[in-house]
Amino acid sequence: MTLLQGLHHVALIASDYARSRDFYTRILGLEVIGEQFRAERGSWKLDLRLPDGSQLELFSFPAPPPRPSRPEACGLRHLAFRVTALDAVLAHLQAEGVACEPVRVDAATGRRFSFFADPDGLPLELYESA
Repeated sequence: MTLLQGLHHVALIASDYARSRDFYTRILGLEVIGEQFRAERGSWKLDLRLPDGSQLELFSFPAPPPRPSRPEACGLRHLAFRVTALDAVLAHLQAEGVACEPVRVDAATGRRFSFFADPDGLPLELYESA
């Protein structure tokens, strides 16, 4: 019996909401499907959609504590996005001033991939599909 049907969303907390909003919408091109300020929490919530229907929720909170992400900290290791034209996406990111790691090849699948980081240093991966 299959219990899970797919990934619905991933939630991220940004240290600088405006900077992260710009990164995920303008630079990565995610579609805004909802945005609200939650006054009782002093918090923004931005709902973003990827072309496959999966979503990212981007939150802001006053003074969020830092969370270790490297080296190999327990918890979320990275968030990977599927792309069809890795070189074109990397060129776009680099033109926007986003540093990207050299392209590597997944030994198990033969697929190419690269890593970069969001404005808070969250490791993000681009994984080239067929």
